Amino acid sequence: MTQLPLRAQLAAALGRTAATLSRMTGRGDGSVIGGRVGLLLEPDLLRRLAANRRLALVSATNGKTTTTRLITSALQELGEVATNAFGANMPAGHVTALSQAKNAPYGVLEVDEKYLPEVLDTTGAAVVCLMNLSRDQMDRAAEIWLLAKKWRRALAGRNTHVIANADDPLVAWAAMGASRVTWVSAKQRWREDSWCCPECGGPLDRKDDDWACRECPLRRPQPTWFLAENAVIDPQGRTWPLDLQLPGRANESNAAIALATAEAFGVPIERALPRIREVRSVAGRYTTVERDGRVLRLLLAKNPAGWLEAFDVSDPALPIILSVNAQVPDGRDTSWLYDVDYRVLRGRPVYVTGERRHDLALRLHVADVQFRLCPTFGDAVDALAPGKIDVIANYTAFQQIRAEFGRAV
Repeated sequence: MTQLPLRAQLAAALGRTAATLSRMTGRGDGSVIGGRVGLLLEPDLLRRLAANRRLALVSATNGKTTTTRLITSALQELGEVATNAFGANMPAGHVTALSQAKNAPYGVLEVDEKYLPEVLDTTGAAVVCLMNLSRDQMDRAAEIWLLAKKWRRALAGRNTHVIANADDPLVAWAAMGASRVTWVSAKQRWREDSWCCPECGGPLDRKDDDWACRECPLRRPQPTWFLAENAVIDPQGRTWPLDLQLPGRANESNAAIALATAEAFGVPIERALPRIREVRSVAGRYTTVERDGRVLRLLLAKNPAGWLEAFDVSDPALPIILSVNAQVPDGRDTSWLYDVDYRVLRGRPVYVTGERRHDLALRLHVADVQFRLCPTFGDAVDALAPGKIDVIANYTAFQQIRAEFGRAV
């Protein structure tokens, strides 16, 4: 690594100290405050920390934290990898991640969708992974077509290797502006935000994973990587059983993107896949915690597409706790609750909590789902008999639950 200028060294050191103090005083993992302190002293710190490293940026509406973790695990075949493992996905978090692994020659950074153009411009990352786009945090995020347009402009004319999901029309349209793209058929279950052509606004014809515009030449690009039934097919036509420890179809999609990215870094699939299989939990997602004989599995869902995937992982034989907040990181607008199909919960014991429990309760009533309203998460747990329980929570509700269990990982 190139030696940082003295000012940048001082800024990075003070940032690390701030992060450490944050952890020691129980205020958080320090991922954000450390970067903020560093950027305050050296506004160009992210660019300086990224210089001379080979970086991958990972962006999507859903799955970017998990995919970042999977890619990081695979790239550790090559050596030390800097990463923002706990999802601090804006520049302050990136500064903290790169500062804490100051000698790592590689980096994998999860990036908020809105910040991707800025972070790409600042870091000059060699590889960008684009996975999916759906409506999310509607009071603070731009309309998703505008996000796709920003991605497309950011990638145009750059010598960046893009790994992109060919099955999501918005993602594909954004990536088509790049000079080099590896297309992955990573599947897309949520399609309610992509029935119109992002190029001309015409209707999209969709059959299985294929899609094409009825009114202009835009159509799905030809993938070279394919997600099959619990397996990935590589560009040589070889089939690799995934056998992941992470549950659900969404994580198989994440693994397909991760394997294609690892190959872009020179890690062959036979070395990357065993490392990806070792991942059991990501920043508390999918982990289990226990209290008074209740074994709770923690699932995160923060938008309609995410809830679809969470229901896919959830065990219909178990009782379930749902918790929804509406703080700034979640988005204050929870009208998306009406876009989730909750009918799959009919017949299950359902317990509802969180700041927006009354909104969620009304939505469940409309869906004819029986439920019990609980003032706190603890009340919901206490109301259930000992045994296995699924928990689905949106972002800040999930973090509050993690905190109750010592920031479970």
